[in-house]
Amino acid sequence: MISAYFEAHEKVAQKTLFENEKIIEEIAKIVLEALKNGNKIMLFGNGGSAADAQHIAAEFTGRFVKERRGLPAIALTTDTSALTAIGNDYGYERIFDRQVEALAKEGDVLVGISTSGNSQNVVNALTLGKDMKCSCIGLSGRDGGEMNHICDINCVVPSETTAHIQEMHIVIGHLICQYVDKYI
Repeated sequence: MISAYFEAHEKVAQKTLFENEKIIEEIAKIVLEALKNGNKIMLFGNGGSAADAQHIAAEFTGRFVKERRGLPAIALTTDTSALTAIGNDYGYERIFDRQVEALAKEGDVLVGISTSGNSQNVVNALTLGKDMKCSCIGLSGRDGGEMNHICDINCVVPSETTAHIQEMHIVIGHLICQYVDKYI
């Protein structure tokens, strides 16, 4: 069971590299340029993807590997008062787009994370972000879902298995951080 899981992980990792290497580099360049221009990175998702958003944001505000100044990144999944107030008053589908409306400005980068590419609250935030002239990046899986039609770039992990998609999302997040560390 253990070796079979690792083999499946490795197959998804190789396929993700083959299909997305240029896409990941393009995303990293967008993130780097936004940070150099004084903009911020806003990340969001549900469940494991919420944890991934927090993890990646922390790599920017703290550090990834290289010692450098903190970089402006925020996970929209961490403010329980905002999440519960917005969810209560407007519905769960609005928990991210209301925060985007309040916090984002033109030139910021929104990173929506959804293994299906169809999480309504993620789709809503990306749609609003696009209207606000933010760069809209998706990290998804399966066939990319609705995020294919909204995002400037949607990095689709070629897998149907949620766990493997999430594993690749962290690898992709780390690669973006490594790129930023190298060129910031």
